[in-house]
Amino acid sequence: MRHRREYKSPYAAAVWSMVLPGFGQLYNKDYIIGFVLLGFEFLINLYSNLNLALVHSFTGDFAQAHSVIDYSWGMFYPSLYAFSIWQAFNAAKAHNDKDFDGMQKRTYHTGFFIGLAVGMDCGLFWHEFEFLKKYQTLRILDMPVFSGLTFGILLGLLGNCIEKTMYRK
Repeated sequence: MRHRREYKSPYAAAVWSMVLPGFGQLYNKDYIIGFVLLGFEFLINLYSNLNLALVHSFTGDFAQAHSVIDYSWGMFYPSLYAFSIWQAFNAAKAHNDKDFDGMQKRTYHTGFFIGLAVGMDCGLFWHEFEFLKKYQTLRILDMPVFSGLTFGILLGLLGNCIEKTMYRK
Protein backbone atom coordinates (compact mmCIF):
# COMPACT_ATOMS: atom_id res chain seq x y z
CA MET A 1 0.00 0.00 0.00
CA ARG A 2 1.42 3.38 -1.03
CA HIS A 3 1.59 6.09 1.61
CA ARG A 4 0.16 9.41 0.45
CA ARG A 5 2.42 12.40 1.10
CA GLU A 6 1.10 15.67 2.42
CA TYR A 7 0.99 18.37 -0.28
CA LYS A 8 3.33 21.32 0.28
CA SER A 9 2.57 24.53 -1.60
CA PRO A 10 5.77 25.85 -3.20
CA TYR A 11 4.34 29.38 -3.16
CA ALA A 12 3.44 29.18 0.54
CA ALA A 13 6.95 27.93 1.28
CA ALA A 14 8.43 30.82 -0.71
CA VAL A 15 6.24 33.40 1.04
CA TRP A 16 7.16 32.01 4.46
CA SER A 17 10.82 32.36 3.53
CA MET A 18 10.19 35.93 2.37
CA VAL A 19 8.80 36.69 5.81
CA LEU A 20 11.87 35.27 7.54
CA PRO A 21 14.56 33.06 6.01
CA GLY A 22 14.16 29.58 7.44
CA PHE A 23 10.39 29.73 7.94
CA GLY A 24 9.76 28.19 4.50
CA GLN A 25 12.04 25.32 5.41
CA LEU A 26 10.17 24.81 8.69
CA TYR A 27 6.92 24.80 6.68
CA ASN A 28 8.44 22.05 4.51
CA LYS A 29 9.54 20.16 7.65
CA ASP A 30 13.21 20.59 6.71
CA TYR A 31 14.07 21.40 10.31
CA ILE A 32 17.86 21.28 10.18
CA ILE A 33 18.28 23.69 7.27
CA GLY A 34 15.42 25.81 8.64
CA PHE A 35 17.11 26.34 12.00
CA VAL A 36 20.49 26.90 10.33
CA LEU A 37 18.99 29.63 8.13
CA LEU A 38 17.21 31.19 11.12
CA GLY A 39 20.53 31.22 12.97
CA PHE A 40 22.25 32.95 10.07
CA GLU A 41 19.34 35.41 9.82
CA PHE A 42 19.74 36.31 13.48
CA LEU A 43 23.54 36.55 13.24
CA ILE A 44 23.56 38.73 10.11
CA ASN A 45 20.82 41.02 11.44
CA LEU A 46 22.62 41.38 14.76
CA TYR A 47 26.00 42.30 13.29
CA SER A 48 24.79 44.33 10.30
CA ASN A 49 22.13 46.38 12.15
CA LEU A 50 19.90 45.65 9.18
CA ASN A 51 16.63 45.97 11.08
CA LEU A 52 17.66 49.35 12.47
CA ALA A 53 18.60 50.50 8.95
CA LEU A 54 15.18 49.30 7.76
CA VAL A 55 13.44 51.37 10.43
CA HIS A 56 15.41 54.48 9.46
CA SER A 57 14.78 53.85 5.74
CA PHE A 58 11.04 53.49 6.19
CA THR A 59 10.86 56.62 8.33
CA GLY A 60 12.77 58.60 5.70
CA ASP A 61 16.00 59.13 7.69
CA PHE A 62 18.33 57.78 5.00
CA ALA A 63 21.48 59.41 6.35
CA GLN A 64 20.93 57.61 9.65
CA ALA A 65 20.22 54.35 7.78
CA HIS A 66 23.61 54.67 6.05
CA SER A 67 25.38 55.39 9.30
CA VAL A 68 24.00 52.45 11.31
CA ILE A 69 24.31 49.64 8.78
CA ASP A 70 27.48 47.57 8.68
CA TYR A 71 27.81 46.74 4.98
CA SER A 72 30.49 44.12 5.53
CA TRP A 73 27.86 42.00 7.32
CA GLY A 74 24.91 43.30 5.32
CA MET A 75 26.34 41.92 2.09
CA PHE A 76 25.59 38.38 3.34
CA TYR A 77 21.88 39.04 3.69
CA PRO A 78 20.81 39.11 0.00
CA SER A 79 22.37 35.71 -0.61
CA LEU A 80 20.76 34.26 2.50
CA TYR A 81 17.40 35.77 1.60
CA ALA A 82 17.40 34.64 -2.05
CA PHE A 83 18.71 31.17 -1.23
CA SER A 84 16.12 30.65 1.47
CA ILE A 85 13.22 31.51 -0.83
CA TRP A 86 14.64 29.48 -3.74
CA GLN A 87 15.38 26.42 -1.60
CA ALA A 88 11.98 26.45 0.12
CA PHE A 89 10.15 26.73 -3.21
CA ASN A 90 12.16 23.97 -4.87
CA ALA A 91 12.06 21.66 -1.84
CA ALA A 92 8.26 21.89 -1.81
CA LYS A 93 8.17 21.25 -5.57
CA ALA A 94 10.47 18.26 -5.12
CA HIS A 95 8.34 16.93 -2.29
CA ASN A 96 5.24 17.04 -4.49
CA ASP A 97 6.76 16.09 -7.86
CA LYS A 98 9.24 13.32 -7.09
CA ASP A 99 9.60 10.64 -9.70
CA PHE A 100 9.61 7.01 -8.69
CA ASP A 101 13.38 7.16 -8.32
CA GLY A 102 13.04 9.96 -5.77
CA MET A 103 14.79 12.60 -7.85
CA GLN A 104 13.48 16.00 -8.88
CA LYS A 105 13.69 16.62 -12.63
CA ARG A 106 14.88 20.24 -12.42
CA THR A 107 14.96 23.33 -10.25
CA TYR A 108 12.77 26.35 -10.84
CA HIS A 109 13.36 30.11 -10.83
CA THR A 110 17.11 29.74 -10.36
CA GLY A 111 17.86 32.66 -12.69
CA PHE A 112 15.48 34.93 -10.82
CA PHE A 113 17.00 34.20 -7.42
CA ILE A 114 20.60 34.48 -8.61
CA GLY A 115 19.69 37.84 -10.16
CA LEU A 116 17.90 38.84 -6.95
CA ALA A 117 20.96 38.12 -4.81
CA VAL A 118 23.41 39.84 -7.16
CA GLY A 119 21.10 42.81 -7.69
CA MET A 120 20.51 43.30 -3.97
CA ASP A 121 24.25 43.18 -3.31
CA CYS A 122 24.87 45.74 -6.07
CA GLY A 123 22.05 47.90 -4.78
CA LEU A 124 23.54 48.03 -1.30
CA PHE A 125 26.60 49.80 -2.68
CA TRP A 126 24.83 51.88 -5.33
CA HIS A 127 24.55 54.78 -2.90
CA GLU A 128 28.33 55.22 -2.91
CA PHE A 129 28.27 56.80 -6.36
CA GLU A 130 28.53 60.58 -6.15
CA PHE A 131 26.54 61.34 -9.30
CA LEU A 132 23.32 60.40 -7.48
CA LYS A 133 23.51 63.60 -5.50
CA LYS A 134 23.21 65.57 -8.76
CA TYR A 135 20.05 63.88 -10.00
CA GLN A 136 17.05 64.16 -7.70
CA THR A 137 15.06 61.63 -9.74
CA LEU A 138 17.56 58.92 -8.78
CA ARG A 139 17.46 59.74 -5.05
CA ILE A 140 15.37 56.63 -4.28
CA LEU A 141 18.40 54.59 -5.33
CA ASP A 142 20.45 56.31 -2.63
CA MET A 143 18.41 54.52 0.03
CA PRO A 144 20.14 51.32 1.18
CA VAL A 145 17.00 49.17 1.42
CA PHE A 146 15.15 50.49 -1.63
CA SER A 147 18.18 50.41 -3.90
CA GLY A 148 18.79 46.78 -2.94
CA LEU A 149 15.20 45.86 -3.67
CA THR A 150 15.13 47.81 -6.94
CA PHE A 151 18.30 46.27 -8.32
CA GLY A 152 17.36 42.86 -6.94
CA ILE A 153 14.02 42.80 -8.72
CA LEU A 154 15.46 44.17 -11.97
CA LEU A 155 18.32 41.68 -12.12
CA GLY A 156 15.99 38.93 -10.91
CA LEU A 157 13.67 39.56 -13.85
CA LEU A 158 16.66 39.61 -16.21
CA GLY A 159 17.89 36.32 -14.75
CA ASN A 160 14.42 34.84 -15.15
CA CYS A 161 14.35 35.85 -18.84
CA ILE A 162 17.79 34.31 -19.38
CA GLU A 163 16.72 31.10 -17.67
CA LYS A 164 13.55 30.87 -19.77
CA THR A 165 15.50 31.29 -23.01
CA MET A 166 17.99 28.63 -21.93
CA TYR A 167 15.24 26.09 -21.22
CA ARG A 168 13.50 26.66 -24.58
CA LYS A 169 14.29 23.85 -26.93
